Amino acid sequence: MTEHTGGGAADTSTETLELRASRTLPATPEEVFDAYTDAEKQKVWFSILDEEPGVVEITVDLRVGGTQVAVWGPDRDTLFREEQVFLEIDRPHRLVTESTGSDPSGATMTTRVVVTFEPVEGGTLMSVVQSGFPTPEIRDFFASEAWVGAFDRIEAYLTRR
Repeated sequence: MTEHTGGGAADTSTETLELRASRTLPATPEEVFDAYTDAEKQKVWFSILDEEPGVVEITVDLRVGGTQVAVWGPDRDTLFREEQVFLEIDRPHRLVTESTGSDPSGATMTTRVVVTFEPVEGGTLMSVVQSGFPTPEIRDFFASEAWVGAFDRIEAYLTRR
């Protein structure tokens, strides 16, 4: 299944339970890489499209073996948490992480995320391959909602700065 949404595309595969998503963003690879990996920039774009301020707490130790921990949600009683371990960093071209996330119910999942940043006409093609989803439904949610929302927020951040 290939889905084109908001200037990006998402490709899902049932056999491998991985997704592929991409979006051309209006900035250089360095600017997009930094927006995606810098804690202070993330704190802005995580909530840039929200009508009401919520909780956004992020720490980043950007080195191989380092972690990024993000906690966010509409209030302290409804928090999502994601911890990523950096496996590979090639600024501003490629980032590979192992991501363990949990939702407010306490359900957790661990996936592998490969993000690439390629210069193209009009900016940077940011592409994501995320694998290891436990079910096709969760994978499809990430393809149609989570990554589309992340791309929308990063794009809003890059155009408003």
